Amino acid sequence: MSTGEREARSDPGTNGSAGGFRVGFIGLGNMGAPMAKRLVDWPGGLTVCDMRADAAQPFIESGAAAAVSAEQVAREASVISVTVLNDEQVRTVVTGPEGILRTAAPGTVIAVHSTISDRTAEELAIECAEHGVELVDAPVSGGAPGAQRGQLAVLVGGSDAAFERVRGPFGCFADLVVHAGSVGAGTRMKLARNLLHFIAFTAATEAQRLAEAAGLDITTLGKVVRHSDAVTGGPGAIMLRDRTAPIEVGDFWLPILSHVRDLGEKDLTLALELGARLGVDLPLAELALDRLGPGLGVGTSESATSEKESR
Repeated sequence: MSTGEREARSDPGTNGSAGGFRVGFIGLGNMGAPMAKRLVDWPGGLTVCDMRADAAQPFIESGAAAAVSAEQVAREASVISVTVLNDEQVRTVVTGPEGILRTAAPGTVIAVHSTISDRTAEELAIECAEHGVELVDAPVSGGAPGAQRGQLAVLVGGSDAAFERVRGPFGCFADLVVHAGSVGAGTRMKLARNLLHFIAFTAATEAQRLAEAAGLDITTLGKVVRHSDAVTGGPGAIMLRDRTAPIEVGDFWLPILSHVRDLGEKDLTLALELGARLGVDLPLAELALDRLGPGLGVGTSESATSEKESR
């Protein structure tokens, strides 16, 4: 199985990792706190750290140890999760005057869950390697609700050995742990995933404008969208191919995605006609009509091409 295909649905007892090492967790904010909470019973023990002393108190009461600096965490833990705000804070936690590298033993694995630049991850990994420490970029998807339920997806960029090391603890707060590739690949996968997320949000605002102009209740529309996406899987439902090239005649996916294109082009055309009557500009719908078929690998249908030429 290739690196990109390998997934782990882990628990603390897999991969021989249970009880063998202490986990550190730095950053107990909206995401970090629920993630760390699910590590309180980690067999090797948990050490937490946050700039706010009160943030660590619930963990202390639950049996975890607390550290006053990243440097102290690294004295105790050999796998250290970092969930802070941005690139600058990650650099400070890893390489700063009181950072992890001040005391981390060779073989320590640092996992950065913050969404940072892939270049930052690569640069930090090089600096960590000079100390015999491995860094993996391991951004998460699923938000705080996913963290609270232990249903995050973690997208790991790093060596095979580092990936095997983190699978156990990650399985406490995630039910999907993917090895995306080398350092930086986890972040690149997260950016691609979030590109879809926020373009979809923008499309949702366009749909709301159309519905509002048509005199519809847009909160009811939102209820319909959430209901149907829960059934169909939303945009992810068409993300099943292993390449984006045009689909050849005879390929299994050709009739399936051609059908998706035909339905999409019909509905987008109708929505654009409605928008024109109501005076609502729908630029994303225009773009989608132009790019849906080629993006699916099946090209624009003849009917859509003719419709476009007549407009």
